[in-house]
Formats: sequence, C-alpha cells, structure tokens
Amino acid sequence: MSKRRSREGRMFYREAGDFKTSYRDDGQTFPIKLDRWGYYAILAVAFLVVPLVIDSYWANAVLVPFLIYAIAALGLNILTGYAGQVSLGTGGFMAVGAYAVYKLMVAFPGVPIVVHIILAGAITAVVGMLFGLPSLRIKGFYLAVATLAAQFFLVWLFNKVPWFYNYSASGQINAPERTILGWAVTGPATSASAKYLICLCFAVGLAWMARNLTRGSVGRKWMAIRDMDIAAEIIGVNPLTAKLSAFAVSSFFVGIAGALLFSVYLGAAEASEAFGINKSFLVLFMIIIGGLGSIFGSFAGAAFLVLLPVLLKNVLVAQFGWPTDLAAHIELMIVGALIVFFLIVEPHGLARLWALTKEKLRLWPFPH
Repeated sequence: MSKRRSREGRMFYREAGDFKTSYRDDGQTFPIKLDRWGYYAILAVAFLVVPLVIDSYWANAVLVPFLIYAIAALGLNILTGYAGQVSLGTGGFMAVGAYAVYKLMVAFPGVPIVVHIILAGAITAVVGMLFGLPSLRIKGFYLAVATLAAQFFLVWLFNKVPWFYNYSASGQINAPERTILGWAVTGPATSASAKYLICLCFAVGLAWMARNLTRGSVGRKWMAIRDMDIAAEIIGVNPLTAKLSAFAVSSFFVGIAGALLFSVYLGAAEASEAFGINKSFLVLFMIIIGGLGSIFGSFAGAAFLVLLPVLLKNVLVAQFGWPTDLAAHIELMIVGALIVFFLIVEPHGLARLWALTKEKLRLWPFPH
C-alpha cells in the first residue's frame, strides 16, 4: 500500500488509495482527503487571516456583498435547483427580512442582533410559505408569474404602509447601532472586519445547514418533486409538505440575506431601490451561472457576479478611462452571454465545470 501511495502521490489531484472503512466516512461532504483539507484551509484563512488584513474597500466592494448574496443564492437554489420550484420573488422576500429585522431592532433594543436576524429569517419563512401555496396547483411559467406578483406586492406594501418604516418622512429605514461582544456590527462605527465576520459566520452556518438538508431525507423529497412530482407522490412523497418546506427553508435563507444586507451592509434602505425586481434577477442569474442544485454553485455564482463589476470598473474605467455607463453595459452583455452559454452548453454551470476540472486532474498527467 505504501508503494502504491508513493507512485500515485505524483498525480496532481487523486483519490486512489484514499479508502473508507465505514458508511459514515463514505457519506462525508468531502470524502476525498485532499478536498477536506482544502476546505479546512479555506476556513482557516477566512476566519483567522482575512479579518486581520481586510480594509473598508475589500469589505464593502467584494467580501461582504459576496457572502450576503451567496446566502440568498443558497436559498433560491434550494427552491429552484433542488425542489424545482421557479421563483422570481427573491427581492421581495429579502425585503421582508430587512423590514422584519428593522422592526425587531427598534421594538426590542436589548435583544442581541443575531437573534433579530434569525427571527427575521423565520418571519420571512412564514411569508414564503404563504406565497408558496400556489405551487400546490400551478408550476413552471405560471408559478414564476405568481412569485413575480409576490415581488411587486411586497415592495408596494413596504412602500405604502407607513408602519413598516415607522412613519419616517423619507420612507427609509435606518439600522440602529448594535454590538456583539463589544464590537459594533451595525451603524457608522462598524469596522470592516466586524461586518465581514458576522456575514461569514452566517454564510458558513447556513451552508452547513443547506448541505445537511439537501443530503438528507428532506432533500431527497425535494429532488423527487423536482424530477417528477406525480411519480414522487406515488412513492409516498407528500407534495404539500415537500413544496411548502422548500419555500419555507428557501425564504428563511433569503430573509437572513435581506436582514444582513440592510442592517450590516447598507445601514439604510428603501424597498423599491434596495429590493426591486433587479435583485430577484441578480440572484437568479447567480444560480444559473453557478449551477442549479449545487451548494458550491451558489457561492461560485455569487462570487462571479460580485467580482465582475469590480473587475470591469478597475480595468475598463480606472485603467483605460472608459465611461462608467459603458462599463455597466458591457457587464450586462457579459452576464447575458454567459447565461445563454450555460443554458445551452453546460446547464449545471460553474459547479459542473469545476467537477470536470477535478476529473481531469485525477488522471493528470495521463491521457483519458
């Protein structure tokens, strides 16, 4: 065995010789040792190194929006990628989370902000279940239209009912200052590392939760409904509980993303500007480019669509002096072309391309 390991150790990426002796080991999220240690290394750098070197630009332009949109993409991917239920109401559900956390922060100032964010996600889950009821009778394009109606209704509600923004003359909601262990996490005194760490903790925790849900019995029921709902019902899957649980869990994730976007990242928001239909399409594009039905794809899609405008701004605008509006139009063209490319050539997105890359690295330097 040692000779075999030494011979195959020359390969760049391998799994030969990495054997398992129990079902529990074989069912790990990262069964290959190299993947597992890579995951631990990324977490170590994210928690121990990045907070020491991060500045305001990297926090506000890249890392914090990436983590928040990754959470929203995880939620939508659970609903669309795993359960097969199309939704165009992500922006509206993010608004529910934002306004819920605002009302909770104002009404209960002594409660920790983490509890408020989780409760905002729970409130959004209930709202998501209510708007998910039409999925029991309609699907596909008609369900997309129903969730689109939810998007417009929720934004209209938060704009037109003064109670939601505490009768503010401007119609905006502003996050009160809150701290965790003495560190400000909301308000103007919040440091870049504090913003980053609270979003990172939620992103890692929710990704772990999503991974366990999708690999368990609940996830198998979602995927059975996605693949063929009639066959799933015949073998004992209850469409009512499967679809509504998918809407609830998805809305919980999206609500937490909305709460973090408002309280930690923006600090102030107005429903139609911060949570309009563009937000719904942005998150949808993330899971299409990243990969439907993939936890990694949610993070990859969010990273791509957060980094792309930053890259274009720094290269085209700063280096070549192009107008900002032209760079924005080029960004839309690139995103549109990539969506068409992935829908036609590789429907499973960046996650599938990464899987294919690992397959090739397993045999490198030998030919297929």
